[in-house]
Amino acid sequence: MLFARLFVPLWRKETSAIMEQRIIECVPNFSEGRDMDVVKQITDAIESVAGINLLHVDPGYATNRTVVTFTGSPEAVCEAAFQGAKKAGEVIDMRQHHGTHPRLGATDVLPLIPVSGITLEECALLARQLAQRLATEAGIPCYCYEAAALRPQFSNLAVCRAGEYEALAEKLADPEKRPDFMPPASDSSHILRTGCTTVGARDFLIAVNWNLNTTDTAVAKAIACDVREKGRPGQPGSLRCTKAIGWYIEEYGIAQVSMNITNINVTPLHVAYEEVCRRAMLRGYRVTGTEIIGLVPKRSLLEAGRYFVKKIGNEPRKCSEAFLIRAAIEGMGLDNLKPFLPEQKMIG
Repeated sequence: MLFARLFVPLWRKETSAIMEQRIIECVPNFSEGRDMDVVKQITDAIESVAGINLLHVDPGYATNRTVVTFTGSPEAVCEAAFQGAKKAGEVIDMRQHHGTHPRLGATDVLPLIPVSGITLEECALLARQLAQRLATEAGIPCYCYEAAALRPQFSNLAVCRAGEYEALAEKLADPEKRPDFMPPASDSSHILRTGCTTVGARDFLIAVNWNLNTTDTAVAKAIACDVREKGRPGQPGSLRCTKAIGWYIEEYGIAQVSMNITNINVTPLHVAYEEVCRRAMLRGYRVTGTEIIGLVPKRSLLEAGRYFVKKIGNEPRKCSEAFLIRAAIEGMGLDNLKPFLPEQKMIG
């Protein structure tokens, strides 16, 4: 009875006038970044929902993962998220999946992010409702994480994803570790195909990879531990509100520090860049450039541009927005691996 009351669709409580102002963003990560036909089938399913604005599709070959960004009303976004995850479960077989990025299912993460006219708490209720629907109608087990977490230990995405897909059977057998929502009639072969999905609600974050002048994964992992908030056991890292790991990306032939900045007010993008550079130099290495995954807030680039302009002794107030954005691109090497097109990569 608790869930029956909890999952009354929020949008039914609003007038049409208010609903038009309520906008959320969804940034699902799908465990396929190599077969563009599969990716297109998923994005077609998302775009089949009226009122959806598909902003960006960012596939990665080495990670074998695609980050998709779309916005719309709460009703449209939740429907599009369901259709995209359902299609992913049909066209991705996790038993055959390999990639450098940690993952748990065909749709690995499915976060709802408040943009306007809606709170994080309301997005959390919607995320729980979406997770329940995915389990019930699509047969996909779901954890709820961050603001949507139903169990405190699973507020941390890393805890939900512990052991990754390979630990799925163990998790399903353990009441303390199993997903929050399970299909009514659990088909083991179907679940092994789809894996689990983590559905959550969070504020905007920046997903960024820092390129290093080395192929040594151990170096990237060490720098990640230096800077990420949780650091090492007994030794916190230097950047608050960050999560980071180190890996080697074969398609680029370099090691990277892969980071999520979960609060850009606490740790702005350019501050994270400078700290990763400093830590790399202390270990005898350099950051050669920056790779943004998905979209980046325009204000983050403007803040970075002002910082780099001021760093060389110029006055930021005299610079145009276009100049500041170019300064950010050059200052952090955003086009080091491939062209960085602000009109395609910025939001806000």
